[in-house]
Amino acid sequence: QVQLVESGGGLVQAGGSLRLSCAASGSIFGINAMGWHRQAPGKQRELVAVITSGAGTNYADSVKGRFTISRDNAKNTVYLQMNSLKPEDTAVYYCNFDGWWGDYWGQGTQVTVSS
Repeated sequence: QVQLVESGGGLVQAGGSLRLSCAASGSIFGINAMGWHRQAPGKQRELVAVITSGAGTNYADSVKGRFTISRDNAKNTVYLQMNSLKPEDTAVYYCNFDGWWGDYWGQGTQVTVSS
């Protein structure tokens, strides 16, 4: 049974940085895209960033220039470096792995940015 384990969330002041990690426990092959989504209270879950197996990336307009997604295929791990954080970035962040077998989701990690 594959599980995605996230880490790196927490409380940070506006302008600060955090780095989220998401690693797959158990054997998993054929990962296509790895992504990060977030859900703020009272809002729908939204895509933050995605990286494909070919290292192509796509970002939500609200995080372009501040967030960077990367992946380590050997470790089945995806990262999200978040800089210049804003209070509106406060949300639960979820990682997602997508492949021919469907997709897996992490349990979520809280990111809180204080003003």
